[in-house]
Amino acid sequence: MICSNCQREIANYSNFCYFCGCRQQRAADSASAPRRMHRSMVDSKLGGVCGGIAEYMDTDPTIVRLVWAIVTFFTGIVPGLIAYLASWIIMPPGPMPVPVQPIAPQTQAPHA
Repeated sequence: MICSNCQREIANYSNFCYFCGCRQQRAADSASAPRRMHRSMVDSKLGGVCGGIAEYMDTDPTIVRLVWAIVTFFTGIVPGLIAYLASWIIMPPGPMPVPVQPIAPQTQAPHA
């Protein structure tokens, strides 16, 4: 898949571009495989749980992290930490991003 903003190649399952952060528009495929929730390998601060939830819900990971922190704080910290650790163990890791090779600019030979 090609990013609509920076024109670099990114993985087909990406919601955001790895390079410029632009949200990607995907066509709704009714024949595609069901979506799976997984830990994010691209957008992870600790274990990638909040980043994976954000990718699954197609939202900004910062919002998911903020909501998780607020809920954890107001429920007595320990339940939120236990839930995060359980999610970290239960959720499978997501696929690794595809490295993109830079394209060398074409040089023209000098004319005689």
